[in-house]
Amino acid sequence: MGQAFENEQTCPKYEGAINILGKRWTGLIINVLLRGAVRFKDIREMVPQMSDKMLSERLKELEEQGILERKVYPEIPVRIEYQLTEKGEELRPVIESIHTWGQKWM
Repeated sequence: MGQAFENEQTCPKYEGAINILGKRWTGLIINVLLRGAVRFKDIREMVPQMSDKMLSERLKELEEQGILERKVYPEIPVRIEYQLTEKGEELRPVIESIHTWGQKWM
């Protein structure tokens, strides 16, 4: 059998990754961020079903996980942008694979 089924228990690292990526809205947020640095309002426009509160929570979680970084520009008014870190960029093939699978099967 394949590596995914070698042990009866789920690998803790796999479980951790699924816990992050499996949260509602997270994949969509990462997909938006794969296009480059964006502002809060840009994400809201691209994922209009999500509330501001939920978006704020997910952005904070992704920042805490080191998947994205929040950059504050000292302008008037203050400009804040979100962009993927190296860790977040490494999710590109994962998100692209999910997109391909969805196009074929959904």
